[in-house]
Amino acid sequence: MNNELFVGNLSFTTSEQDLASYFEAIGPVESTKVIKDHRTGRSRGFGFVKMVNEADAKKAIADYDGKDFSGRTLKVNIAGAGGEGGERRSSSGPRFNNRGPRDGGGRSFSRGDNFGGRGSY
Repeated sequence: MNNELFVGNLSFTTSEQDLASYFEAIGPVESTKVIKDHRTGRSRGFGFVKMVNEADAKKAIADYDGKDFSGRTLKVNIAGAGGEGGERRSSSGPRFNNRGPRDGGGRSFSRGDNFGGRGSY
C-alpha cells in the first residue's frame, strides 16, 4: 500500500505545518504538501500527507476521513486511488474544444454571402 494520503476539503488557510501537526497525532509524518494555485499562491483546498508507515496511513484514513478540521469536513484517502476527483487529462491530446474556421469548426463568410453588402469577413 502507498503511504501517501490525499487530503481534500482543506480550509484555504491551512498550512503544511498545520497538516503535519494534525496527522502526527496518528503517527510520524514524513512530509506534507498543500497544493497552491501557481498564479495567486492561494491554497487550492487539498494536499498530501506522507506517513512513515502503512499502518499509520490506514489509521489516518479510518480516523480522519469525514472528520472536522478547521471547520471543514476532511476527505482522506490513498493518493492516486482515483477518489471523487475529475478525469485526468492526457498531455498528448487537445486541451480546448473551441475550433475556429480554419479547422472546420466555424463558418467563414465571403462576398458571395449577402450579409448587408459588406465585403469579406
